[in-house]
Amino acid sequence: MRKLILASLTISSALAAQSKPRTAPLRGSLERRLTTLLDQPPFNRANWGVYVVDDGKVLFARNADRFYVPASNTKLVVSAAATVLLPADYRVTTSVYANGRVDNGVLHGDLVLYGRGDPTWSERCFSVDSLAPGACDSAFTAVDAIADSIRARGLKRVTGKLVGDGSYFEPVLVHPGWNAWDLNWWYAAPVSGLGFHDNSVDFQITPGAAVDQPPKITWNPDLGMIGFENRARTGPADSGSTIGDNFFRRPGTLDIWAEGTAALGRAPWIESFALPDPNLYAARALATALQKKGVSIEGGAASTTDSTVYRAVRLSTPLTEYLGRPLPDVIFPILNTSQNWFAEMLLKILGRELAGAGSWEKGLEVEKRFLIDSVKIDSTAFALDDGSGLSAGNLVTPHAFVQLLDYMYRHPKRAPFLAALPHAQQPGSLLKRFVGTPLEGRVRAKTGSIYRVNTLSGYIERADGRRFTFSIQANGHSVPGRQMLAQIDSLVVQMAR
Repeated sequence: MRKLILASLTISSALAAQSKPRTAPLRGSLERRLTTLLDQPPFNRANWGVYVVDDGKVLFARNADRFYVPASNTKLVVSAAATVLLPADYRVTTSVYANGRVDNGVLHGDLVLYGRGDPTWSERCFSVDSLAPGACDSAFTAVDAIADSIRARGLKRVTGKLVGDGSYFEPVLVHPGWNAWDLNWWYAAPVSGLGFHDNSVDFQITPGAAVDQPPKITWNPDLGMIGFENRARTGPADSGSTIGDNFFRRPGTLDIWAEGTAALGRAPWIESFALPDPNLYAARALATALQKKGVSIEGGAASTTDSTVYRAVRLSTPLTEYLGRPLPDVIFPILNTSQNWFAEMLLKILGRELAGAGSWEKGLEVEKRFLIDSVKIDSTAFALDDGSGLSAGNLVTPHAFVQLLDYMYRHPKRAPFLAALPHAQQPGSLLKRFVGTPLEGRVRAKTGSIYRVNTLSGYIERADGRRFTFSIQANGHSVPGRQMLAQIDSLVVQMAR
């Protein structure tokens, strides 16, 4: 959510220099120390909610039962619910159907790729240990495996289309509570029954060799879908780079253009841009893989979210099926690197598997019943709007987050949840936090950031073996992100003393 955490306030030079958590001891009780930090200008203008317990004993509370916008702390809910409610060996099955007669290696009709919400067709690692066997995938790991299976069944030509059928989920692909500008970017990618490469394209930007030259812009994966126009220019070395906020798409098309500037001499970087039709994207990826293996698709790629179009063929025996990665691998990117699209896909899986419809509404119903019936959280302590926390309509109390975290720590199925939580000094969103503090490697917690909101909820693993559970919610602040994160980390350091 990098584009949403930019603050726009001028601060004093002394505060600007403060980018590390305070490690110098503060005097007095825990309540006095935390109060000192919370009431320190300019942080005192923020709306703080803090709750920390030691095995059920409340150590400190400020506004613990008031609502806060939790940002990506919201992902704790969908991850916990899936961990507890879905089978431990749950995997998503993707099916391929032949909608027509197959004769001598020729399908006279459409090839239908039917997804059930597998988000893992992406180039990423699903473990902190990226060198572990099978920990990492390429963008084409899944589609290549499906293409190999189709080719092994003797199919050589499809006279019709390769159709990406995403109708396992609702036809609503974009959450109504998300900001319209955000919809261009990877963190607000549309959510359907199919998806490929996080439903986004990575644009790599390299400044030109001289001022006013166009930067070099390439993209990956390139499936021949995109029309791109480079309107950007290279700016002076001491200027800012604005191109990252200036990618646009013509509504209803795949025509994309870039404006703005790239500072001369800046190292190449990547901007990930969402595509409007995840089902078409996945179908095009499979069509590309099949063509490389000698299977021609004469009608090209297409998509649908209409569950009635291929209903009959879905009752037949699939041509082939692909079993996705296990549930822990779906949960890992949601918590460890705060991947929004995975969280929304998992929320719709919960809705479809446990409430009969792959929709935001039904997924949220499952989460609500889980929090009330299983975790025993008061129904007035939360109001959820999506799975990732991108919507500012999510509201949760710090007390409720601590209840959820304590419940998960004691739950017999807790292992995937705990393993996925970011751990200080390990790969993930806490990699560079708590460095140089007594809590190096001793904090396991979920981060959260949207505009004027920063949050952190999780566990402190003390040197004496005790475990503290905490939630810190900072809303309505105008402090730049680095300083606010340092202040939150200072609070956690004081909690552990």
